[in-house]
Amino acid sequence: MERTGSVRRKALVRQHKAEIMIAGEQLRLRLHDSKLIKERRYHLRTYPNCFVAQELIDWLLSHKEAPDRATAVCLMQHLMDHDIFHHVCDKRSVFKDAKLLYRFRKDDGTFPFNIEVKIFMRGQRLYEHLIVDKDSILQVREEHGVSYQRAFPGCQMIDWLIQNGEAESRRRGLDLCRALLEHGIIQHVANKHDFFDSGLLYQFCINFRRRRRLSELLNESDQDNEDSLTTPTPEDNHCDSPFVENKSTSNGGITAFHSVAPGKDLKQVSNVRRGSLNALQLHSTVFSPLSSAVVVRYNPKSVLRKNVTCEELQTPGAPFIRKVLTVVGDDLGWGFVVRGRSPCYVQAVDPGSPSAAAGVRVRQFVCQVNGRCVLYMDYRTLTTLVMTGPRTIVLEVMDPLE
Repeated sequence: MERTGSVRRKALVRQHKAEIMIAGEQLRLRLHDSKLIKERRYHLRTYPNCFVAQELIDWLLSHKEAPDRATAVCLMQHLMDHDIFHHVCDKRSVFKDAKLLYRFRKDDGTFPFNIEVKIFMRGQRLYEHLIVDKDSILQVREEHGVSYQRAFPGCQMIDWLIQNGEAESRRRGLDLCRALLEHGIIQHVANKHDFFDSGLLYQFCINFRRRRRLSELLNESDQDNEDSLTTPTPEDNHCDSPFVENKSTSNGGITAFHSVAPGKDLKQVSNVRRGSLNALQLHSTVFSPLSSAVVVRYNPKSVLRKNVTCEELQTPGAPFIRKVLTVVGDDLGWGFVVRGRSPCYVQAVDPGSPSAAAGVRVRQFVCQVNGRCVLYMDYRTLTTLVMTGPRTIVLEVMDPLE
């Protein structure tokens, strides 16, 4: 079946939005690393995790992300129009090169978590998982006499999804792959067919690991046509991946979903991807080559009101309620973020996720996962445990008495 022009145009638009999200997230992590994003005071009020517009423009020019201040402002307005960041008081919809405070929406939990974002994150997580798989189905393959890098047959992708617990049946796997194709994340190698459970070859359209130049965003918006639909290149080995705070590679929790905590007093949340607990392997900005691991220190403050030790949790009469929660992951994962070490705790929960429906709440301490004690694990180890286990997880948590 030939793909219709309207489907291709929609995929292109969604692909451009994905590029904006990646570029925005990469910029956010770089600004955290450069200490431009920090707590600031203005008119006797404190604003956490924000930056000064004028300082950002200076930084963009010094890092050669823009040739002049006017172009830099235009680039930031483009990110602002796509809900990447906003004015701290939401009083201004126009980005100005002035001493005004702005904040990334992923730093205050206001990032719009719609279906397009969910599918994007799911595709990114699958990409990262496939890239580090020793027996990856992404290989050099040939179709009609033409060789394609990192291509995969549709039927093998569905086999892989089922084997790795990403799909419960071939039908669900087919639906997922078609959603990825419609959102411009994968495509037929010759861009001629929709997704079929067959030997047709497909590729990821987006190189999640490539370092984005902000100037590309304006170029992409100027040439928003079908010819701009690109395919992956050997450049994929470059070290850049969005949505990850810890750029680990082979073992560090193949995860990447950003979750938002429901509590009104929770102003900052860690980045995690739905489909895993860790915010590690898919919300990174600059993945180092597949043999290294670098940590970007930018996490928002913990949601815990006070630190708690494992011994305190196990003390008889301690102010905690023990709960056993069963979370059945959906096509996008589980939907909660864990942080900390010995013990780990829930930092954020996606309000519309399976975890929220099962009763997972922020500030709960995770004691057991599927009957295994995890009190003395750090969140990276806990993430790996969950990601390599079944889709249905049984959590034993300690819920603080408020």
